Amino acid sequence: MSKLALYFRLVRADKPIGILLLLWPTLWALWMAAGGKPDPLYIVIFVVGTALMRSAGCAINDYADRDFDLHVKRTAERPLTSGRIRAWEAVAVAAALSVISFLLILPLNALTKELSVVAVIVAGTYPYFKRFFAIPQAYLGIAFGFGIPMAFAAVQGEVPAVAWWLLVANIFWAVAYDTEYAMVDRDDDLKIGIKTSAITFGRYDVAAVMLCYAAALAIDLVCGWVIGLRWWFVAGIAVAVAMAVYHYFLIRGRDRMRCFAAFRHNNWLGAAVFAGVALDYAIG
Repeated sequence: MSKLALYFRLVRADKPIGILLLLWPTLWALWMAAGGKPDPLYIVIFVVGTALMRSAGCAINDYADRDFDLHVKRTAERPLTSGRIRAWEAVAVAAALSVISFLLILPLNALTKELSVVAVIVAGTYPYFKRFFAIPQAYLGIAFGFGIPMAFAAVQGEVPAVAWWLLVANIFWAVAYDTEYAMVDRDDDLKIGIKTSAITFGRYDVAAVMLCYAAALAIDLVCGWVIGLRWWFVAGIAVAVAMAVYHYFLIRGRDRMRCFAAFRHNNWLGAAVFAGVALDYAIG
C-alpha cells in the first residue's frame, strides 16, 4: 500500500462519519447565525475546514493512542499502530492539515481566528483526556462542536448566548453517540485502562445515552424557538427524536454491532435537525 493510501486511512478519509458529526452542528449554527442565508464563501470555508480539522484530529489521536490501539482488535491494524507509518509522520500530517485549515479562515474576522486557536488546542488535547477524565466524550463534544461559536463569530462578529447553549447541546449529543461507540470497545478499554463514558455509566449506559439525547434535542429545540424558528424546525427535531428512540432499540441489548450501527446512524439524526433549520428558513 502506498504512503498516500496509508495517510488516507490515517485521517479516516475512508470513514467520513466523523466529519459529518462535526459538520451538522456547524451547519446548524451557520444557518442560524445568518438567518438562513449564509454567504457561500463561508459555507465552503466551514465545510472544508471541518473536514481538514477532523482529519488532523484523527492523525493526532492515533499518535496519542498508538500504544493503546495495539490491544484493541478494531484499531490494531491502523497505519500507525501497525507500524506502516511512523509517529512523526502522523504528527506532520496533523500539523500540515491544521496549517491549511488556518489559511482557510484568513478572510474571516479576528474573533473567528482567536476561536480557531482554542479549537485546535481542544482537538489536540482530547486524546489525552481518556487517561484520567471519566467522561472524555464530554470533552469530545466541545471539540466536535466548536464550529458553532466560530460560525456565529464569523457571521455576526460575536458569540451570543444561544451559540454557547447550542454547544452545550452538542456536548450532550456527543456523549450520547460516542457512548454508543464506546460500548463497542468496552471490554478492550477495561483491559488497557482507558476511561470512557460506557465504563463510567456501567449498567446505566443505555439510560444515560437516552437522557443525553433528550437533553441535547430539548436544548436545540429551545434555542431554535428563541431565535424564531418554528414548525419546520420542530418537525426536524421530532424526526431526530424518533431516531433517538430507534437507537434505544438498537443498543438496549448492548450487542457490539448494533451499538456501532446506532453510532453511525447519528449522521441522519444530525441531518434531520439541519433539514428542519434549513426548511424553516426557506419556506417557514
